[in-house]
Amino acid sequence: MHRLFIAALRAAAAAGVLLGLFGQIVVIPTTASDEADRFPPYEPFAVPYATVAILGVACVQVALAAVWVLLGMVERDAVFSRRAFRWVDTVIGATVVATLLAFGVAVHLAVAEIPTPDDGMQTLGALGAAVACVGAGAAFAMLVVVMRGLLGKATALRGELARVV
Repeated sequence: MHRLFIAALRAAAAAGVLLGLFGQIVVIPTTASDEADRFPPYEPFAVPYATVAILGVACVQVALAAVWVLLGMVERDAVFSRRAFRWVDTVIGATVVATLLAFGVAVHLAVAEIPTPDDGMQTLGALGAAVACVGAGAAFAMLVVVMRGLLGKATALRGELARVV
């Protein structure tokens, strides 16, 4: 893989981690506080939902850190090793945890009596977003599992080829 391409991917991963930190420290707590101030019945939900959002962003950061390490392995031509599987499993695990967090939010939004300032459309929109996150997370996790299988086959074939040559 071209070094410039790997550098660009690493820059994007670093930017994602930094943007996530900004979201965790500034955006999520501020938004939760502002919503609770604007509509006081939201106050009991502010801290739990902000916590879940911060944990969800942390899952993305963990996956980006694992991708960073995998990019280094690609750069050194060491990605076809057993060590790479640990990092791919980290991406899968972080994706599954984030998907489960979104699923928990979707279930809570579906069954809880959450007051809304207008006609309930905000709760329906949040439920739709949570369900979309569950679908996207599950699809991404399945894709990475398939890619892990391909990495396993490629690693085995490379080992066989090394023994033959």
